[in-house]
Amino acid sequence: MFKFGKKKSKHIQYDKTGRDLITVHKPKSPISEQYRTIRTNLEFTAVDDELQTVAITSSSSGEGKSTTASNLAVVYAQQGKRVLLMDCDMRRPTAHFTFRLSNGIGLSTVLAKKTTLDKAIHSTQVENLELMAAGPIPPNPSELLSSKMMDRTLNELKEHYDVIILDAPPMMQVADTRLLARKVDGVVLVVGCDKSDRQMVVKAKEQLVLADAHILGVVLNKREPQGSDDYYYYYAYE
Repeated sequence: MFKFGKKKSKHIQYDKTGRDLITVHKPKSPISEQYRTIRTNLEFTAVDDELQTVAITSSSSGEGKSTTASNLAVVYAQQGKRVLLMDCDMRRPTAHFTFRLSNGIGLSTVLAKKTTLDKAIHSTQVENLELMAAGPIPPNPSELLSSKMMDRTLNELKEHYDVIILDAPPMMQVADTRLLARKVDGVVLVVGCDKSDRQMVVKAKEQLVLADAHILGVVLNKREPQGSDDYYYYYAYE
């Protein structure tokens, strides 16, 4: 039985590999304000629908989807919501580095029934925010993410958290996110304006549509400022 709030995990420090999140270290910065704007826009986008599980993805790697997922999780937690960040990128996991935690157990070991949820969830330095790392890289990520065990895991977690942010793999590299998109309330596509290939982004959007995903919007990452510090920008998807 998963007991929310009962367990505090041991933090394992990684002195050089941690990622400083701007919403934690500079919460009053213009970029942090953009993340709060994205949070607000997501809430308005889903005003008539339940928005409890949100997958963050991109067309290809290096566009900033993991940084976006982590910072969005932080600003939801700063709002007082109980938040879980799930690293579902079991091929190239990074969330444990960001929060300087162990990846010895996590989503892969939960789905393989080698551990329990309470052992796989870590507390973080951010109040109200907990993390489920990806866990050891498995030989069959797609099968695990599409499994009934994943459905049961999400259903159980939804009983204990207000918001669950899923850091999903890039769309055009593996099938994992297309399988995952059907299990969540919505998907956000992150586009790195400094390196994204337009055709890849279009194909990623088409793949999400084919997967019958609820596309909540597009986050333009590293967009050149247009008269203000809009390093991150959000477009609602109609």
